[in-house]
Amino acid sequence: MNSRRKISVGLVQQKGYADKQSSLSDTITGVREAAKQGAQLVLLQELHAGLYFCQREDFKHFEMAEPIPGPTSKIIADLAKELGVVIIGSLFERRTAGIYHNTAVVFEKDGSIAGKYRKMHIPDDPGFYEKFYFTPGDSGFMPIDTSVGRLGVLVCWDQWFPEAARLQALAGAELLLYPTAIGWVPTHEKEEQGRQLDAWVTIQRAHAVANGLPVLVCNRLGFESAGGGAPQEVGIQFWGMSFIAGQQGEIIAKAPVDQPLVLMAEIDIARNEQVRQGWPYFRDRRIDAYQGLLSRYLVE
Repeated sequence: MNSRRKISVGLVQQKGYADKQSSLSDTITGVREAAKQGAQLVLLQELHAGLYFCQREDFKHFEMAEPIPGPTSKIIADLAKELGVVIIGSLFERRTAGIYHNTAVVFEKDGSIAGKYRKMHIPDDPGFYEKFYFTPGDSGFMPIDTSVGRLGVLVCWDQWFPEAARLQALAGAELLLYPTAIGWVPTHEKEEQGRQLDAWVTIQRAHAVANGLPVLVCNRLGFESAGGGAPQEVGIQFWGMSFIAGQQGEIIAKAPVDQPLVLMAEIDIARNEQVRQGWPYFRDRRIDAYQGLLSRYLVE
């Protein structure tokens, strides 16, 4: 099989604003720019319609949650239909009273919803109090079929877990996509900040290598205060650095840490099979010996 399946992809790296309309305006501008440059698939960052509100626990933030379909999803759906592109958005979903999700929504180029992925791994760390807001997803790690391919959509904290990437790949995902919100806590030493960023890039490139799939990562940027009367210096400096890696982990395109932009690249999905033929990890997996992966911890 020598046929090529090249698709043009765009990642919209942007700042967040307390004003939802300002955030959505930047999102829409970025998607239009990506489409103008020929993008068939556009990935947005995690919770792109506003600030990363999970830095503190506050009941008032539940007021921002919306059903899907809902007002914000309609805006993105209409944009996908107008431009004829597939868009992956990331929304604060109100499923029902008391059940809310961090949800990635895949909009087909005709404006329909091709599928949803509700974030499975939910962090609970200083500055990332997501367990207060989000119920873990309950639909597993299943790819979403679209006109540009079968998309393995995951969200932020999911990116640290090789099991999630592997299960998406085993279910036939042709790309791995991560809407993300991650950055430095300013009080951390520079050396530690560097180690964190390097680990973040490395683990996701490793998912590409281990599964023979391209990986698309779209992260937000800019400083966001924790708010709630906290000193201005308390917050998160989101580090941008959105990137696109090929099937062997090679960096195809990379964004800077401090610049809103649309990151573009062309990827060849047909190369997935070629790479897997040369590096047959799936062939050599010892599925008879992995039962321990279903345990929390193994001791002798």
